[in-house]
Amino acid sequence: MVLNILILITGLAVLILGGDFLVKGASSIALRLKLSTLVVGLTIVAFGTSSPELIISIKSALAGSPDLAMGNVIGSNICNLALVLGIASIISPIYVQINSLKIDWPMTMGSSLLLYLIVREGFVDSYEGILFILILVVYVVFIVRKSRKDMKTAKVLEQEFDLPETPHTLLKDLSYIILGSAGLYFGAEWFVGGAQDFAMELGIEERVIGITVLALGTSLPELVTSSVASFKKETDLALGNLMGSNIFNILSILGITSIITEIRVSDVILNTDIIWMLGITLVVLPLMLTKRQVGRTDGIILLLIYIYYMYTVVW
Repeated sequence: MVLNILILITGLAVLILGGDFLVKGASSIALRLKLSTLVVGLTIVAFGTSSPELIISIKSALAGSPDLAMGNVIGSNICNLALVLGIASIISPIYVQINSLKIDWPMTMGSSLLLYLIVREGFVDSYEGILFILILVVYVVFIVRKSRKDMKTAKVLEQEFDLPETPHTLLKDLSYIILGSAGLYFGAEWFVGGAQDFAMELGIEERVIGITVLALGTSLPELVTSSVASFKKETDLALGNLMGSNIFNILSILGITSIITEIRVSDVILNTDIIWMLGITLVVLPLMLTKRQVGRTDGIILLLIYIYYMYTVVW
């Protein structure tokens, strides 16, 4: 029991460290391509902070634990919009830009609805995984092109970003990405193995482990990134990271995983957890519309919703 907990904690620590390295390297390279902070939050940072979920979901599905894979993604999305957004908005009110209302939230809700419609047949296969990836590619291309079009002058870009100028920076960025990827791989090995053994010893359903332990653990990068961004008043990055992470969780993680191996979906996840995910995503919209910000009171509401959801899952 103690050994499994140590393996679980070690794997989580390596996962988070790996995700941090990956975000640092990828974000720096993205900024070289003259992308705005909102787009970096929606794409590179979101994908980097979602990378632990990706590795864990693939390994869980291949190991014959589909409830761990699906529960991890659904639980992580709920955690992002309830726990993480709640904490970030309590630290500092998060102001909402028009693009978040017109593009990011509809894409987040649309991805969640698409997942719900697809999993009603009880599985996600490779064809549906390819559909997810194609939708993601179209979305990323659209927001990147829109961002570059909105950037008025190179002077504005230079003021907004502190771009690296040393000749070795690109090599350093690539080193971060390589180290981050290695950390994600080995961290996931230990984390998933520890979670499976832990569940077996305690006789707990894999779905519960996926939604609680794995989802909370793999959402720590989003929690750290969004909390720091909120503290620094970089609300575009905070909100963009969470919306983008949820989009990436569904379209890229489940997309890639289902292409590699078919993902079976249990009735409990279909009829309970995905409904919660849809409900929380829907609740976020009026909070964003009120005064065009997610304030501290809204954050408390989201935290209470998350606490109640965790109570229903565990008990």
